[in-house]
Amino acid sequence: MHSVYGTIAPVRLLEEIVHWKTQEQEHAVVIRSLVPGLEPPYAKLLIDWENVFAKTREYALQSHFIAEANPSRSVSSEWEALLPQLLEDSLSQSREFSRQLQLLPEHSLALSQMPDSSLALTYISRQSEYFEDVLAQLERSGAIAWSQPQGGEDDSPEGYGGPEPADESLNSRPSGGDGQERPEVTWSSVPMEDIGDEQLSLGNPVPIGGHTLPPLPYSYKALEPYIDERTMRIHHDKHHQSYVDGLNKAESKLAEARTTGDFDLVKTWERELAFNGAGHYLHTLFWDVMSPKGGGKPKGPLLEEINRSFGNYDAFKKQFSEAANKVEGGGWAILVWSPRSHRLEILTAEKHQNLSQWDAVPLLPLDVWEHAYYLKHQNERAAYIKDWWNVVNWPYVEDRYLKAQTLRWVPY
Repeated sequence: MHSVYGTIAPVRLLEEIVHWKTQEQEHAVVIRSLVPGLEPPYAKLLIDWENVFAKTREYALQSHFIAEANPSRSVSSEWEALLPQLLEDSLSQSREFSRQLQLLPEHSLALSQMPDSSLALTYISRQSEYFEDVLAQLERSGAIAWSQPQGGEDDSPEGYGGPEPADESLNSRPSGGDGQERPEVTWSSVPMEDIGDEQLSLGNPVPIGGHTLPPLPYSYKALEPYIDERTMRIHHDKHHQSYVDGLNKAESKLAEARTTGDFDLVKTWERELAFNGAGHYLHTLFWDVMSPKGGGKPKGPLLEEINRSFGNYDAFKKQFSEAANKVEGGGWAILVWSPRSHRLEILTAEKHQNLSQWDAVPLLPLDVWEHAYYLKHQNERAAYIKDWWNVVNWPYVEDRYLKAQTLRWVPY
């Protein structure tokens, strides 16, 4: 959420809540994955949080559907009452989730014995707090035209709509429910068409809603010491999988709309298609542009083109690294071939696709979402970028460049 959008419309705010709660749900899953021996009460606590975030996400998404289908309703007094309450509930959940995460290492022996567990929890807690900071910035800028319910900055968990703490040791403050009914629907992976046991051959189209998670081209620990095994497992198996699931869901919903002729929600599913599709495709390329035998400098035609487009390799590397380090929030830095300009360019994207450009072929993407590096590098993105250069698979990038540079549109 950025103030550059001007006053935040209800639909836009609901989109952000959906994204926000999706991230928090993933974070709860990640913690359980990091600590397979987590004591049952604390594992149950995290599962309860996953359900709370899923229900809030679904509630916000259903409200988003209604707002898109009935634009006039989104400016009614009913919405003026609904949105502040939904936003305050979402914030209260995040505050309590963050508070409980900070207490967990004090009470969970399994968690306290995991290396770097406190770093992971601090990162996840900080991500939840980030949304609260963004809200404050939007309110100060006037981007949100209404105020929160009275009592706004109360830090008590009353009304947060989340799970009760797992035991009394975490229950240092009273908790309560907001009384609002939430849909009993949670997000799940979309069943995919049966495409048989054989691997799809090159050129066969992916069935609608049939995208799958590509296997890593190396072991989880192959990129050590630059990128650690635990990060690779979570990044590939959890985060990338979520984009595959989201893409399949969006494709299936759009196919359903084509069948029924009901396109009232087309904007929502097109946005889901863009976000999750870009996330899936960039990650699929990201795994291949790294190698345990990577690093060094490119050679041959690719190096020649880098020198032509950027002056020299060092200038290219410096610009790419600086661009990656300055991406706001989560996003990417990407070396691309421009068929229109007939040269290489460096682009950045917030999330996976925002504030980037079309008509370019990605060659070398670098994921700078914090989930790509926080377990090893914490908040030191620049250190992660420096390490990443040691695993760049230049032969693969050059092969991709040689194919891409055959695309040459009329230059303008």
